[in-house]
Amino acid sequence: MGVYLFFLTSATNLHFFLGVFLHFITGADTIETACELLHAARSAYHKWASGKLSRRAEENERLADTIEKIHEESPDKGYRRLNDDLRHDHGIHVNDKRVLRICRARDIKSTIKYSSHGCTRRAKNPQYIAENLLNRQFHADKPNEKWLTDVTEFKWYEGVTVHKLYLSAILDLYDRRIVSFVLSERNDNPLVYKTFDKVVKANPDAHPLFHSDRGFQYTGRAFHHKLHQAGMTQSMSRVAHCIDNGPMEGFWGILKRERYYGRRLLQPFVHDLLVRIHLCGLRFAYCVLRLLRRLRVPLRCPWIHVVFPSQLHITQPFLSVTSDVHPLCSFHFLTPFPGSFLP
Repeated sequence: MGVYLFFLTSATNLHFFLGVFLHFITGADTIETACELLHAARSAYHKWASGKLSRRAEENERLADTIEKIHEESPDKGYRRLNDDLRHDHGIHVNDKRVLRICRARDIKSTIKYSSHGCTRRAKNPQYIAENLLNRQFHADKPNEKWLTDVTEFKWYEGVTVHKLYLSAILDLYDRRIVSFVLSERNDNPLVYKTFDKVVKANPDAHPLFHSDRGFQYTGRAFHHKLHQAGMTQSMSRVAHCIDNGPMEGFWGILKRERYYGRRLLQPFVHDLLVRIHLCGLRFAYCVLRLLRRLRVPLRCPWIHVVFPSQLHITQPFLSVTSDVHPLCSFHFLTPFPGSFLP
């Protein structure tokens, strides 16, 4: 079967296969007759019959092996991002369509799973509803002009017991970085309040437009009072319009597709996930520190505006983080977390 797959990989080999088939079916006395019927040279047939791969076929085999290794490491990558890795990590420059053909021949497919539901719970009796003042204007001319926020859910396993972890974050639309985040085992008001208090403490002079969905934490009077005290204007997405908070939802999607979906997280891996959340995206949005190299996000998505904060003196866009915990890492839990694996 492997031989048949080999000589079906190009039009020339297919012609010779048909020639051999025609030779046996029609009862042609010699291969010469079959070659004449196909208008092919006998030398070409004998070259094929010797079983030697052409230079192009050998290149494709080596390329396919490399692609399979990359796919094993990152099964979520499609053929375009696989080609990005070939170009940047292996110095192999080929066309996207060639990579696509090889992926189809080897049955290499990206594994992407989207969440079937979110953790947002609409308030039964909302005390305060704001208009959608952001109105999908996702561009900001200066820092601290527009902030987005949301809460997302992770599940991890301890034996047969399922634990939930909630991540609340605030994103600055100017440079798409996460300016504050808090993790908790409870999706409650203190989770959102602590996230907000952190960013206000770090940016006391900021008075941005603060946009969120209509989750129960954001529609309460207490949170509205916090925004009023901080001099911020509240904006909310419309009902059933997740795109109104698009950049925030997009960040969750990238983070979960790369480090969460398709994996059964156990207790030791939760620590790894949290470190990667910080190193791969929460300090520089859309996973700049590691995914700039691993995912090629800016290369494939030029509309994503990425700015490195100057105070960090980052001169190399492709950072190699060797320490287990980056100096900027800080995790804040509202409730005691089981285990001693936290930094």
